[in-house]
Amino acid sequence: MLKNLLSILLLSAGICSAQQGSLSGSVTDSTGEPIPFAHVILSSESRGTSADQYGFYEFKNLKPNSYEVVVSSVGYHSMKKTVTIGSNSDVILNFTLQQGNELEQVEVFGNRYEHPDKIEALTRLPLAPYEQIQSISVVSEKLIEQQGNLTISEATKNVPGVYTFATYGNQRESMSSRGFRGIPILKNGVRINSDFRGVGVLTDMQGVDNIQVLKGAASITQGVATDLGSPGGVINIVTKTPRYQFGGNVSGRVGSFGQARTTYDVYGPLNESKNLAFRIDGTFEKGNSFRKMVEGERFYINPSLEWRIDNKSKLTLEMDYLDDSRTPDIGTVNLGENDTNAIYDLPYNQFLGFETDRSNTMNQTYSIRFNRDLDDKLNLQVAYYHSNLDLDSRGASLGNAISDSEGNSIYNQHIRGFSNSERSDKNSVLQVDLIGDKLETGKIKHTFQVGMDYRSTSYSTFSQTASAVDTIDVFSAINNTLPDEIAFSSPREAEASSRSLGFVAQDVITFNSWLKSFLGIRYSTTKTDSETESVTNDAFNPLAGVIVTPYKNINVFASYTNSAYPRTASRLDENGNPLGNERFDQLEAGIKTNWLDNKLRFNFTYFKINNKNINLPVYDENWVATGFYQQGGNDERKGVELELTGRIMDNLELIGGYSYIDAQYKEHTSFVYGSAPLNTPKHTFNLYLNYGFTGALDGLTLGGGAYYTGKRPINDWSAGAVTHEGIVPNQKPFDVDAYTMVNLQAAYRFNRNWNFRVIANNIFDQIGYNAYRTRFINQTDPFNLAGVVTYSF
Repeated sequence: MLKNLLSILLLSAGICSAQQGSLSGSVTDSTGEPIPFAHVILSSESRGTSADQYGFYEFKNLKPNSYEVVVSSVGYHSMKKTVTIGSNSDVILNFTLQQGNELEQVEVFGNRYEHPDKIEALTRLPLAPYEQIQSISVVSEKLIEQQGNLTISEATKNVPGVYTFATYGNQRESMSSRGFRGIPILKNGVRINSDFRGVGVLTDMQGVDNIQVLKGAASITQGVATDLGSPGGVINIVTKTPRYQFGGNVSGRVGSFGQARTTYDVYGPLNESKNLAFRIDGTFEKGNSFRKMVEGERFYINPSLEWRIDNKSKLTLEMDYLDDSRTPDIGTVNLGENDTNAIYDLPYNQFLGFETDRSNTMNQTYSIRFNRDLDDKLNLQVAYYHSNLDLDSRGASLGNAISDSEGNSIYNQHIRGFSNSERSDKNSVLQVDLIGDKLETGKIKHTFQVGMDYRSTSYSTFSQTASAVDTIDVFSAINNTLPDEIAFSSPREAEASSRSLGFVAQDVITFNSWLKSFLGIRYSTTKTDSETESVTNDAFNPLAGVIVTPYKNINVFASYTNSAYPRTASRLDENGNPLGNERFDQLEAGIKTNWLDNKLRFNFTYFKINNKNINLPVYDENWVATGFYQQGGNDERKGVELELTGRIMDNLELIGGYSYIDAQYKEHTSFVYGSAPLNTPKHTFNLYLNYGFTGALDGLTLGGGAYYTGKRPINDWSAGAVTHEGIVPNQKPFDVDAYTMVNLQAAYRFNRNWNFRVIANNIFDQIGYNAYRTRFINQTDPFNLAGVVTYSF
């Protein structure tokens, strides 16, 4: 199948339509100086190019028709013209752009006429989100700035169905989607933590250009489920890259709990020909918490360099460095059995840890990207990414509640322990893609991708624990001094490495103006080496889908794909035979629409994901593990997602979303039939509005958002086998209460250079909790204020 598909793609690459017309011209500023590398888009064709270093652009092989041409460049007002191309005619159309606010061309969901930067690192296809068969949401730099977002969870709360899985004591951010625990978080297309459980990482929003949330058929383009092809989706954090006009900004932010944050962002050309540009941005931040003794600081820097070798080739170098140090906060306790929600609202002047507790995160990512237009139809993309992640954490832990002489639990008194842990993580990816856009075989058009990727991962861990240091009473004053003498257990160390090679081929076939099909296949081979075993697994993953356009701006789509999960493939059945890969089958269907010249977009998605070939442990009648496994079961996730983003008026921006997730364990040997995975809410809702005034109040904007997270089980519901981390067999875990956060923002731009912003979060001071089983129960931030002053140049 793969050989036939590649033959079709290569054949289509050699067939070109006869020249029928061309469009060319120059892009200059008001003084007549050329604007190098301006973006020129044929919006009705979803086709674009870049001007060369002298401002010249050209389109060839245009059919006789009327075209809407949109030209934009950072620092200038975009311009739009309509032109008619005749048969075998050569039309010259020049543009003169006026300087203006660079952000005016950017919508809350990204640039209106282009696909978001680096989206091909995920989809491997040169298509806008509206044209993709996957469910894709984009959070732009503009929205992050408007809302004053500082974390991944604050930014992605604007995406329906994406929610916080856990913070593990506010040490990391683990995000979930569609009922799957801890989906992978990538930076510029590479995963920065190899842990299969998706415990999450920290990052800084200062270096973020946009955040892309890809759901659906991610497994085809990114590999097996334990790597990047999570059935629930992936989150890609895209960093800022150079611009070819000098500019930038500096800002200062002060806020509640002693927050002090400074940022800078400087970019521009490095030579007169403006084909070499740089960018450097970063931040330094210090602050405390609403919780006594909890504080942190961070340093972040993001330099990059870009060389436009010619008007067809581009080389980009990027580095991203974060050094974060903070106090871990184990949170509070539940004053009842595991089936009762009795979470204690711990007073803010109480801290359950030790004053020396510390969590340090150091993350470095590097990338080299090369892009070459082979002609006006074919493009070659080569990228290498590398990431180093080092975690060093020491802090308190809480054990079970103590019992009195009659065996009754005293829920306000817990044994307190202490642990040290270290982790080193290294990840590398080499990715090569040949991409063809709108090649023609007769009347049929092909947009295709053929590529490979090689991924390597290695990690090592070290930990030691003292399970019983002392006993604390949450109702009384707590001693936060760590004793000098601690009896640690024997150190635990582990390390593993893996190498994965993947081949991907995709073809988007456009039959006519109303019908497209998606065909794709991926082959992956992964070898994992640990101290005790070496396991090799292969997987074929297909993708098939169709998009029907019954009316302009309305796309109806449906797709099927599956992804492999080789982590448990070496488990043996009762005859000693390995069971092989588990598999996730995924069906997705929906509607994507855009209106008002791409200003407003509405998406509806239905999904159903089944994991039927699970390698499950087998127990005897007394719930004692037999030591062998069986393949079967059925874990199911299904639901709907609605998303409305854009502008309903020129000065009113809107982002709205709703998700319903029905996640159930079915036919599982360990968990109760119909129970939901921990931390999975059935309902999430988000709504954000931002209004810009005109006239006498020009420069003033007001915004606000409401974000609802539904109730969710604090733990898995064991049928009698699993007992770890607070699970009591046959006892239904309690639900963490739903909560709604309401945030407000106001900003005023003065003289184009100065911007003043006030941010008020959780204005109704509603307490919510994010929990990881019963080990960490962390409260969301109470009402807090921040003020930001920004100077742009």
